[in-house]
Amino acid sequence: MTIPSDWPLICPKSAAQWQAYYQLRWQVLRAPWQQPKGSEQDEHEQHAYHIMLTDLAGVVQAVGRLHQLDKTVGQIRYMAVAEVARGKGAGQLILKALEQQAVSLGLTQLQLNARQPALGFYQQCGYYACGIAAPLFEIAHHKMSKRLRLVGSRADFTHWQQQLSDTWQQTIPLSQFMQLQISGFNGYQLRCSAPLAPNINLHNTMFAGSIYTLATLTGWGMLFMQLQSLGLSGSQVLAKADIRYLHPISSAPEARCQLLDCFGELTSLTRGKKVRQRITVNLYCQQQRCAEFTGYYVVLPEPTVSN
Repeated sequence: MTIPSDWPLICPKSAAQWQAYYQLRWQVLRAPWQQPKGSEQDEHEQHAYHIMLTDLAGVVQAVGRLHQLDKTVGQIRYMAVAEVARGKGAGQLILKALEQQAVSLGLTQLQLNARQPALGFYQQCGYYACGIAAPLFEIAHHKMSKRLRLVGSRADFTHWQQQLSDTWQQTIPLSQFMQLQISGFNGYQLRCSAPLAPNINLHNTMFAGSIYTLATLTGWGMLFMQLQSLGLSGSQVLAKADIRYLHPISSAPEARCQLLDCFGELTSLTRGKKVRQRITVNLYCQQQRCAEFTGYYVVLPEPTVSN
């Protein structure tokens, strides 16, 4: 069972909402260790971004907070999920909302301290352990980090876009027939588009095969950009994919892929090991989400040349 799609994510505003927000924090994160009310708050509350998930009756099911450490780095704290909502995706919804807010603020990296039992959850969400944090209530904690934006300058991004476009043109002829174009890349997100005319079907909507290809190449492109940023190279292949066609596409679509939606460490490529990433791409038509694609990509290390 997953969280119903109509449960709202909101920022607490009224006194009753704030009370319920802090109550869940205290119940989950402080009460089990006999900590008093008020211990679930700190000096950053007024200047932080707060989000909570409620059911349709307004009962708070999950909460989380983001505050800026400096101009580029943010910290996530006080993630808490009610017992009845655990294991259903509530924590992922809160975390994704905080990450999107961090992107909108122009932050490039997120940090958090994860309790030992939550380590696997954050690793699945793309966070990497980067040290040992001070224990809290005798519970081991790990410092974790996630990059929101690729390392590189605007000139780098422009250069990588041209490299990607040239690679498609030279090695994937289908991209020419589709008239695939890169709409933009800013380190956070890659956007690609294709006109409807060369990709139309008998219903005057976009051919399903073209939708699939546009999504596949956009995900492939985001993987390419990551390798450029890391100074790595290898043979990129799509191992498996799933796609959901949500609405017909009746005008030129745009495929969007965020770094936030790329999961899998790539640095093992430097040790001659193949690496994997799960990448999600969403296709939009006139601002409506029309398809969701999840691709499982593999990067094979380049063969070494022996004398």
